[in-house]
Amino acid sequence: MPRYKDYDYQQCVMVPVSFDRQILPGTFEHSINYLVDRKLDLSIFDSRYKNDDTGRPAYDPAILLKIVLLAYSRGVTSSRKIEALCRENVVFMAISADSRPHYTSIAHFISGCPEQIASLFQQIILICDDLGLIGKEMFAVDGCKMPSNASKEWSGTRAELQKKAQKIDRAVRYLLKKHRDEDKKGHAKESIRRREEKQVEKLQAASQKIEQFLANNAERLGRSGKPVKGNITDNDSAKMKTGHGVLQGYTGVAAVDAKHQVVVHAEAFGTGDEHGLLEPMLDGIKDNLDDENLLKRSQVLADSGFHSATNLTRLEDEGNDAYIADNRFRSRDPRFADAGRYKPAPAPKVRPKARFTAEDFQADLPNKTCLCPAGKAMWLKSERARITGRIFMQFQAHQADCAVCLQRGQCLRSPTQKSARQVNILREVLPKVEYGPLARMKAKIDTPLGRHIYSRRLGIVEPVFGHLRENLGLSRFSLRGKDKVDGQWKLMTMLHNLTKIHRYGFVT
Repeated sequence: MPRYKDYDYQQCVMVPVSFDRQILPGTFEHSINYLVDRKLDLSIFDSRYKNDDTGRPAYDPAILLKIVLLAYSRGVTSSRKIEALCRENVVFMAISADSRPHYTSIAHFISGCPEQIASLFQQIILICDDLGLIGKEMFAVDGCKMPSNASKEWSGTRAELQKKAQKIDRAVRYLLKKHRDEDKKGHAKESIRRREEKQVEKLQAASQKIEQFLANNAERLGRSGKPVKGNITDNDSAKMKTGHGVLQGYTGVAAVDAKHQVVVHAEAFGTGDEHGLLEPMLDGIKDNLDDENLLKRSQVLADSGFHSATNLTRLEDEGNDAYIADNRFRSRDPRFADAGRYKPAPAPKVRPKARFTAEDFQADLPNKTCLCPAGKAMWLKSERARITGRIFMQFQAHQADCAVCLQRGQCLRSPTQKSARQVNILREVLPKVEYGPLARMKAKIDTPLGRHIYSRRLGIVEPVFGHLRENLGLSRFSLRGKDKVDGQWKLMTMLHNLTKIHRYGFVT
C-alpha cells in the first residue's frame, strides 16, 4: 500500500518577512521604488492636503503612487483589486510598507490628481532625456480611440435628446392611460401591473435625467460651429466610428520618439476627428522637452488622420520636416500596385436596367452626330462642356421626338418630364493640377526617400499602443470628464516610459 507524507492544517508557521529584501534589484518594482524615492518631486501633492493641524494623517503620495504604478504594470486597474493585492501579495505589502490603503483612497488618488499626474509625466520625460533615451531626431504622432465610462445610447444633439425625452413621455402617458382604463374595467392582472409600474418609474427617471442635462448644459459645438452630439453621462466624450463599430469615448493621442519609443507627449481628446489634434501635440513636444526649436531639427510622421491644409501650412511656416500621408497614399505606391490580387473578387451586381445610359446612344464624335436609342437624330448642344474636370460633348433630343416616343419611360427621369433627353458623351479627362501644401506633401511623400521615412511610422508608434492595450490592459477609460481621462491616459503612457527606463536606463 503506498505511503504519503502527513499533513496537518492545525498548525502555525511564523514566517519573518523583511520588506526591503522583497524589492530585489533588477525588478520593475525596484525601479519604481528608486525613481519615486530619489528622482521625482512629490511636493506637487502637498497642496491637496489640509490636515496640518486637524484631521488624521493621510497616506503618503509616494506609497500610493508606487502601488498604482506597480498594479497597472501587471494589468490590474481596479481599486478594489489593488487593495486586495496590498493585503495578500508580499511584493505589494513590501512596496507599500504594509500600509494597506482602502480602495476609496486609491480611487480618489487616481481620479483626483490629473494636474499632478501631468507634472509627473513631464518629470519622467526629462529623466528619460537625461538618460539618453530620447533621440530627438524623429517623432511619430498617432491616436488610439477607446471607449469611456459612458453609454452611446445617451448621446445626441440637443434636438435629438429633446425628441428622445418626448418619446419617453409618450410611452409613460400610454402606460398610465392603460392603467386607468384597466382600473375602470376592474380586470387588471397584478403581475403585469407591477412590471409596468416599474417600467414607468424607469422611464420617468430617464426623462428627468434628460431634462436636467438640457437645463444645465448648452449645445455642444464642433470645430465648424455646428452642433455635435453630446452625452448625458460624460459630455466631454464623443461618439466616434472605429474599425470595430461606433463607440462612445476619447481619442488618446501620443507623440513617440523613434530611438526607444519613449512617449514625449500624450493627451486625450473628446473627439474622433484628428485633423485639429496635431497642433497641440507639437506644442506639447516642445514644452515637455523645453526646446522651442526642437521640431525644426527633427522629422514628424503622422498618418492620414492628421492630413489637412491647416496642419501642413503650419508645418511649412515653422520649417518642420514632416511626412503626413493622405488617404490615397497607398494607391499611388507602386509596391501596392498588385495588392488587389489578394482580395476576393466582388460578386457581380445584377440590376434591372431602369434608364438608358450614355452607352445606349450612338455617338459619332468626329462628325458631331448622335442617335438616341429610338434611332432619332439629336442636335449638338455643346461641343466642349467642362464638368468636374472632364470635357463632354453634349447632345439633346428634339422636343417633338421625345413627346411621342414609346421608350420615353425608360429614357427620361420621370414620365412627366417636359424637357427632352440630354446626354453627355465623354471626350477627355483634364489633368488634375494641385497647388499648395497638400500637393507639395503628396509630391514629397511619393518619392522613394519619402516612402522610406514614412514607413518607419508604423514601427515607432503602433507598438506603444499594443503595449498599453495588450500588456498593460488599457482597453477602456474608466473615468469621466476630459481632465480625469487625460490624467489616466498620461498615467498609462508614463508607465510605458517607466518600462523604458527600467529596460534601458540602468536604474540601480
